[in-house]
Amino acid sequence: MSLRDTNIAARRAELVTSIERIAKGYGVFPTHIPQLNFVRSDTPTDTIHTIHKPGLCFIAQGRKEVRLWNQSYVYDPLNYLVVTLTLPLAGRVIEATPEHPYLCIRLDIDPAEIAQMVIEADLIGGPAGDVGRGLHLDQIDASVLDAILRLVKLLDNPCDIPALAQLAVKEIYYRLLQGRQGHLLREIAIGGSHTHRITHAIDWLNRNFAAPMNIRELARLAKLSSSTLHHRFKAITAMSPLQYQKQLRLHEARRLMISEQMDVTEARFKVGYESHSQFSRDYSRLFGTLPSRDIAMARCTA
Repeated sequence: MSLRDTNIAARRAELVTSIERIAKGYGVFPTHIPQLNFVRSDTPTDTIHTIHKPGLCFIAQGRKEVRLWNQSYVYDPLNYLVVTLTLPLAGRVIEATPEHPYLCIRLDIDPAEIAQMVIEADLIGGPAGDVGRGLHLDQIDASVLDAILRLVKLLDNPCDIPALAQLAVKEIYYRLLQGRQGHLLREIAIGGSHTHRITHAIDWLNRNFAAPMNIRELARLAKLSSSTLHHRFKAITAMSPLQYQKQLRLHEARRLMISEQMDVTEARFKVGYESHSQFSRDYSRLFGTLPSRDIAMARCTA
């Protein structure tokens, strides 16, 4: 093992120790830094569906698979995952044991702060890449790892958090923007870029997913032609606007049935489905079982 690899391994061991002090047991653990959370699992998990906000996910220990529509991404401590847009994702831990649990750091990303960093660091004129997916993997290096470690270690001295946490977060943003895939993150901040315009359509869909889809109005909002919107939207999210909207509706319906105890009929109407049979087909295709059966199982295990 080279000196570089030894140093990276030592930093990662520090992170494992810091995470384990807070994350005891299974689940997501908030910290005193609002946008920073730890995730732990002592065993591999079933697939969990979620609407993932922009964020950085760094695995200190273990391995995970994330799926966006029909594409799979597997990452481990050698890589980090960046989600640049709000996306419906499915994920499962594929490597974890009680002795070596899956331990992950999740840092929320604020697109407005990314935009400010792009301006401050004069990164607007950096090399542009083709429009890519709204999530990507990049290889971990010492600079990114050091920045993450500095942020996490602030938890040992809570009195330092108000003064130093945002400085550490800004450094992480800078390191991500400087990475090999940094142009994909930068695109969300550059006004007029196709990615930036698609974010307007995505934001509207997340606020109005129960409303009927009007592709011309969505294109007008994004300041794109209907055909360009469809092409660029699919390039970034791996799905069409209609497929994206459908995923939002199904996730929200599931949340309503589990968290708010709504019955199937009420939930499907609430999210914009008129046809019971269509709702059941779409729900089964996404979650692998009928809604009534899925909810009954979820409530039994709650």
